[in-house]
Amino acid sequence: MSTDIRSLEPKAMWNHFADLNAVPRPSKKEERVIQFIRNFGEQLGLPTLVDETGNVIIKKPATPGMEDRQTVALQSHLDMVHQKNASTTFDFNTEGIRMYVDGDWVKADGTTLGADNGIGVASIMALLSSTDIPHPALEALFTIDEETGMTGAMNLKGGLLDAPIMLNLDTEDDRELTIGCAGGIDVTATGHYTPEQAPAGSKGYKLTVRGLTGGHSGMDIHLGRGNANKLMNRLLFQATEETAVKVSALDGGGLRNAIPRESFAILAVAAGQEEAFKNLIVQQTQVLKAEYATTDPALEVVLEPTTVPAMVLPADFQHKLLRVLYTCPNGIYRLSPDIENLVQTSNNLARVLVQEGGYTIMCLTRSAVNSEKLDLATAIRSALELAGAEVKLTGSYPGWTPRPEAAIVQIMTKLYRDMFQSEPDVNACHAGLECGILGANYPDMEMISFGPNIRGAHSPDEKVQISSVQKYWGFLLETLKHIPAKEA
Repeated sequence: MSTDIRSLEPKAMWNHFADLNAVPRPSKKEERVIQFIRNFGEQLGLPTLVDETGNVIIKKPATPGMEDRQTVALQSHLDMVHQKNASTTFDFNTEGIRMYVDGDWVKADGTTLGADNGIGVASIMALLSSTDIPHPALEALFTIDEETGMTGAMNLKGGLLDAPIMLNLDTEDDRELTIGCAGGIDVTATGHYTPEQAPAGSKGYKLTVRGLTGGHSGMDIHLGRGNANKLMNRLLFQATEETAVKVSALDGGGLRNAIPRESFAILAVAAGQEEAFKNLIVQQTQVLKAEYATTDPALEVVLEPTTVPAMVLPADFQHKLLRVLYTCPNGIYRLSPDIENLVQTSNNLARVLVQEGGYTIMCLTRSAVNSEKLDLATAIRSALELAGAEVKLTGSYPGWTPRPEAAIVQIMTKLYRDMFQSEPDVNACHAGLECGILGANYPDMEMISFGPNIRGAHSPDEKVQISSVQKYWGFLLETLKHIPAKEA
């Protein structure tokens, strides 16, 4: 399928993207892609370093005539979110992404595409391997584990980079120049319960919520899309209130930074309660489909018979679980009072797994204000602890404070205006970018983030726009030409 991809322009970048997407690269399992990038740099004969964490740094001298310009760091992350549709057979640990061209878009066959942040990585590779693109001295920084903890950025030591300017190539709208972002923290609750036997005469059912749009839990959280964990809990709460239903297992969502698209429950319905239960699910499905007709038109709720589960949740635990999940906030918590339409604080109920006497509930809480991030995370923690869970707050990372007066921001804003005869959207975003973390060890470095149009990131609907990649690529090359001279 990559043949069509390799014929796209700019060919060098798309070919590097195809090569990269042939390498499995899930977060926290980046050994193969680290070696891939290391080999790439060494084969070019460029100074290549892999630090203790696994970040890769490749340096390239300026092209003739550009030696007097300031050095530029180019930064992208090597890992990608691994998600697939339940109906797709695919092994992320062994297979390369199956890509195809659909009009003006590049998509993947039932899985995430890896354009986030593979397009940025491929762009840097194309610059490093080029022989005819003018540029100042470059320091390419390929970080790891951005999607599940940003440990690469967190553990990057000071002194490895000399550049006074960093171009982060990890934004998903070609109109945007991002100069600030939110921080985040993981809220993880775990616990145990003692299963009990399903009531005699029960009937087994599998309840599925699927077909939701999903998306990035930062960039898309303001769109009001359905969260499969929350919708499943609504159904189960109502069913247990009005009929005799016992939950045996619950499995919803996956990655902390993806809005959950699917959830599955195994249930035991008491004898004589089947028709009432079925009617309730039909009624509640109509309610949900009406509520989410605009954001999630493909929403499905499927109820099908299955083997009667032997064990179910005890009544007291089931009561507490469904209520704490109902209590858990999801979506926008507060909008910024200072920047119009910017989400300041949010929470994503990312993962719910209940089975065989144990449970896990995972949230990702984001905020541009660190104190507010911790306040919301503590509120969620308190509710979960009241339900008997052990709760840990981990992986906290800082936001990125905007510096609109920075020289690189002024240069790129004017350049965008001149090239495209329109104003760029210079903004801060609600996603977590690595710039804030990197700035801790490089506080004087000016940073800006930009990229092509990527839609549906962190979901199997992910796609990248071909014409937008061409626009972004031209903008990147022109930016490198306009990097100012070194200070005397």
